[in-house]
Amino acid sequence: MENFRKVRTSEEESPLPFPDLPPDVVVMKVKEGSKIRNLMNFAMAQMQLKGSRQIVFSGCGRAVTKTITCVEIMKRKLGGLHQVTKVRYKTLLEVWENQDPLPGSPAQNLTVHKNVPSICILLSRDPLDPTQTGYQPPEPRHGLGAQLGEAAGEDTSGSSTKGLKRPLPPPREELLTKKLKVQVPDSPRGSETTNRQPDHHH
Repeated sequence: MENFRKVRTSEEESPLPFPDLPPDVVVMKVKEGSKIRNLMNFAMAQMQLKGSRQIVFSGCGRAVTKTITCVEIMKRKLGGLHQVTKVRYKTLLEVWENQDPLPGSPAQNLTVHKNVPSICILLSRDPLDPTQTGYQPPEPRHGLGAQLGEAAGEDTSGSSTKGLKRPLPPPREELLTKKLKVQVPDSPRGSETTNRQPDHHH
């Protein structure tokens, strides 16, 4: 196989596994290389500016976790969304080309069929049939923490409201620094020595 190079990958098109979808439903196809921020900007615009009632996120293979992340962000931002999750297998077709065919033989292409897990998640502002498999009701109001924490006067609202008003990354950085402090117990000494170095140059 070392002479073969992957030329293209295509996934078989399959209908969405949800009955009764409106024909103009927005479908977000999440790819492994997709940027979550771009996906979310587009999806939020559809739901907030264009007033879409339903949106579908789908991804397969390595994009599955990214698909779930997008759904969780949207549920947190919009609240009150009904969800149906369908997991299935999709066939990917990978075409590999022989880079070094034997003299006189035609170039060979190899087609590999790969079964990869695929996830489709429907989010809807309108109620969905709660009896279908994969249905999740909207999260209870207190799960939203921040927006309602203020009203309820919960102590937890302090940290989470900040997190929601800013873009998502900062809380993660805070966690990282906490982790680093734990891992490097002698960091105070380390920082003193770096502080002293400039003095020697004067």
